[in-house]
Amino acid sequence: MTTQSGPAGELSGITEILPAQSGQPTVVYVQEPAGPRWGRRLLMLVGTIGVIVALVFGLKAVNLWPDLRNPFATQTTDKTGPVLLESIQDLSHYVAAEGNFQVLVDLQENKQFIPNIIFNERTLFVGVGSVDAYVDFSTLSEGALVISPDGKSVEIKLPAPTLEKPSLDTERSYVFAQERGLVNRVGDLVGNDANKQQQLYQLAEAKIAEAAGQSTLRERAEKNTKAMLESLLHQLGYERVTVTFVQP
Repeated sequence: MTTQSGPAGELSGITEILPAQSGQPTVVYVQEPAGPRWGRRLLMLVGTIGVIVALVFGLKAVNLWPDLRNPFATQTTDKTGPVLLESIQDLSHYVAAEGNFQVLVDLQENKQFIPNIIFNERTLFVGVGSVDAYVDFSTLSEGALVISPDGKSVEIKLPAPTLEKPSLDTERSYVFAQERGLVNRVGDLVGNDANKQQQLYQLAEAKIAEAAGQSTLRERAEKNTKAMLESLLHQLGYERVTVTFVQP
């Protein structure tokens, strides 16, 4: 009997010579498994993968693993030029009060004798903004501050509070509703939305400025300015403080 071994991973064979009835020998080849070599290879593969995974997590834990970025990710580049300083102004006014306003602008543009379905544009715009009321101390003259001979009282004459230009909050202002005719829809394709938006902003600022002028914002600014000066001058040792506002 002769044993033959095949290549690794293949089957080995056993050759056995048996006598035959005719007098000629008969050769029989029997195959048997070559052994659990595939199991050892599988274990080596699993072990190698485990070592690689452990190595990756270990490098990440100590911040040694390189940060691999997506090569197809969108890249944003800021190419803005340097900021130019145009002017510097010394502020000499005291902001004594601030009013917050909200207005609903209803702007409609249509043509007479033309149906609204053909030419019509109506926009409801919610404008949110604020107005500051301030007292300008830069216009004070030498006679604006009068101290009594005994040094116990002081009289101050200030200009009346002035309302600042409305500051529209563009993040909180928005278009609430809009109606457009066929002609207006075609005109929007040309790209005149910027002019319309600017017009809405200007109308909202004008409405807010008008409302601020009719409010008690100036009176509140006078009251706050007077309280601030009285507290400050009392701390400086003056017993009587008189603050008056002069209308322009």
